[in-house]
Amino acid sequence: MGTLFLVATPIGNLEDISPRALNVLRNAVLIAAEDTRHTGKLLEHFGIDTRITSYWEHNKLDKLDFILEQLSKGDVALVSDAGTPGINDPGYELVRAALAASFDVIPVPGPSAPIAALSASGLPTDSFLYLGYLPHKSTERRKALTQVSDLTYTLVFLETPHRIINSLEDILSTLGDRRICVAREMTKLHEEYWRGTVTGAVSHFRSKEPRGEFTLVIEGKGKMESGRWGKDELLKAIKKGLKTGKSARELSTELAEQSGWNKKEVYALINSIK
Repeated sequence: MGTLFLVATPIGNLEDISPRALNVLRNAVLIAAEDTRHTGKLLEHFGIDTRITSYWEHNKLDKLDFILEQLSKGDVALVSDAGTPGINDPGYELVRAALAASFDVIPVPGPSAPIAALSASGLPTDSFLYLGYLPHKSTERRKALTQVSDLTYTLVFLETPHRIINSLEDILSTLGDRRICVAREMTKLHEEYWRGTVTGAVSHFRSKEPRGEFTLVIEGKGKMESGRWGKDELLKAIKKGLKTGKSARELSTELAEQSGWNKKEVYALINSIK
């Protein structure tokens, strides 16, 4: 009897795939992929010619018997478009079916967008709540946010570029002006981690067209001791900002939103080192 391997694949940078993941993909009798075209490019890049079949939201139940049959012949690898399979994509039903049929189910750990963003956020990581994508409609989105507004856990969400501004505005009106890290295009060429307050995030992403996939990490209620940066941290950010050619006024506005310092205080510090 084969084993169902849950193989994590890169969320952007192909170098993030593990040697173990490549070995499992090469030796499986079948790869079940969320998007065969997307996964096909990954397999081609690494010279893997294992047979592949689609397994996605609209055929995940119809494919169960076929995949279980293949498991009786050897190992099957389940992959998503990016990251760890079964997290915010099809996989749960297959895992349950494989376990019920007495097959082993083994994870092959690797990239995961929520964990990557959380670890780099600068927000508490000892306890967190991952809630996937926020609802599409504002009314439902605010309702979902209200349900977690009193939790002290760090909150992690996914969002798309065309909804990011509306979602940030709903977060501000529902959760308040909390600390947030907005991770964009992680591990890719235009990777960005914006850290500051929700108000600052709204202003930042309104100023330019949002692009790429977003992961939002938001502080829990009363979790942070203080959102105010230390003076050394602020001075370091000022020096970095001045190198970009930004004016003192522009830089003081931007850093006040991120650091928790008063805009006049930031402006005075900028002038003291110019």
